[in-house]
Amino acid sequence: MSPRPPPPPPPPPQGSLTKNRRMSSKNGAERSAYFARREAARVLRRVLQGDDARRATASIKSLVYSPSVRNKRATFALVCQTLKCTPLHHLISLSLCPDMVTWDDLPILKDVLAATSILNRKWKVMEMYTYSSLLLKQEELVYVTAYDILFGQQTAVMGDVENFLILHKDSLQTALARNSARHKVKKIEDMLQKNDVRVTKPRYIRVNTLKLDAESVIRELEKSNFVVSRDDTIPDVLVLPPGIDLHDHPLVLNGSVFLQGKASSMVAVALSPKPGWKVLDACAAPGNKTVHLAALMRGKGKIIACEFNAERVRILENTIRRSGAPNVAIVNGDFLDINTSDPVFKEVRAILLDPSCSGSGISAERLDYLLPSYKKGDDADASNSERIKKLAAFQRKALLHALSFPAVERVVYSTCSVHQTENEDVIKSVLPLATSLNFELATPFPRWPHRGLPVFEGAEHLLRTDPAEDTEGFFIALFVKKCNSAKNKVSRRTVPGKSMPSLSKKFMRGTRCKPYPFCKMSAMWLYKNLAKQRTRKSSHRRRMTQKG
Repeated sequence: MSPRPPPPPPPPPQGSLTKNRRMSSKNGAERSAYFARREAARVLRRVLQGDDARRATASIKSLVYSPSVRNKRATFALVCQTLKCTPLHHLISLSLCPDMVTWDDLPILKDVLAATSILNRKWKVMEMYTYSSLLLKQEELVYVTAYDILFGQQTAVMGDVENFLILHKDSLQTALARNSARHKVKKIEDMLQKNDVRVTKPRYIRVNTLKLDAESVIRELEKSNFVVSRDDTIPDVLVLPPGIDLHDHPLVLNGSVFLQGKASSMVAVALSPKPGWKVLDACAAPGNKTVHLAALMRGKGKIIACEFNAERVRILENTIRRSGAPNVAIVNGDFLDINTSDPVFKEVRAILLDPSCSGSGISAERLDYLLPSYKKGDDADASNSERIKKLAAFQRKALLHALSFPAVERVVYSTCSVHQTENEDVIKSVLPLATSLNFELATPFPRWPHRGLPVFEGAEHLLRTDPAEDTEGFFIALFVKKCNSAKNKVSRRTVPGKSMPSLSKKFMRGTRCKPYPFCKMSAMWLYKNLAKQRTRKSSHRRRMTQKG
């Protein structure tokens, strides 16, 4: 007879279960907040480093919504709110260790010194050393955590930074209150509100027609109680109310919908490659325009996506994978190094050139107004002006290279800049060579109201979008090759039976012919008959000379 199994332990009281669940939930929330602060600090470090060096870098949104960031919503909120509180960074330094701060950096905080004597003489050296170490190693994390302590949730002690700042929470709050009183505001948000230049604009999304049609996407979004309408310019672009967050929506995650602005979506439509063509996207990452081209071509033909930066190539690969585009090949290299006579590229018929630019047309979308270097109404200081000139030199070189491909018929040059230096001036500088290569400026979206600045003849063919009205400030120029224009001119003038001023009426009356399209046979026929005419004229002159 087998032994009887021991009886199960008695269940814990109901109150104990509830408490355990609450503790587990609390620990999970604290852990999530802990990692969100560190993810926000990493994003903040990259953004501030790029801003300090005045070089192009990924936007706040693109960094936050990259696959490596798990808690995207909390991270995004922490980054934005911390940047809004940039003046508080000096307040933190001043309140913790005033001897480390210079007055030149603190025009707002001169009167806060009385609130900063928070450290005992006995511990001052140690505290300053600790804070200095934290700033050197984890400066951005100090700022993010300080924001969370002062304005966000109750921060649990889960790391050195949290432990150090919570120890001085009362002193920080006192200094903050006195600073607010000095500026005569009830809340610090009121003092910082003037730095917020955002304009409430609609949310645009683009339907990936490789997976779903627009009507199906509209039905799916309406099931979630979204108010959706179709854009009146681009059929596969949908319009939603401002402030809608779709980053975690299943349609976005599975690649049926891309969070792409209207102006950005106009670029690929302006190029309008035909299905079956070979197309080159010269500066492809992050890939939204690349996969839009694939959708316009219905997955047929071939798209070569060129990207120099290896890190951005990974982003490009992820975008292509998510879109399901079957006809995209990636080249990790410099577009300027491409040999136009290479068999891989000599049959390219359309090129989309969206080179590196200042990004001045999407500064609001990129949240650049939160960065320390942002100056409302004035972003053309000496250093920025020099940078724009260097960008324009590269853009001109890239556009000239794009126009030199032997089989190319259509080239779109696009920037997300509002500066004339990067837009009309670049186009004007390449026009002589473009004309010699038989290109002319065409008019994308003829009914669009905003055209190029009138700085040269033909600028009305260029397209601009207004960041104040159209959510983004883009520039688009379309070059189209005049297909066999010389032959077409000959055919219109010399096709038999049509207007041929060089041929005599007598010759035409004596010729049995029918009008037909210009081709090799008609060229041979024309050459033969013109030769006969010249022979008869020369013979007639000789006879007249002999008689004389």
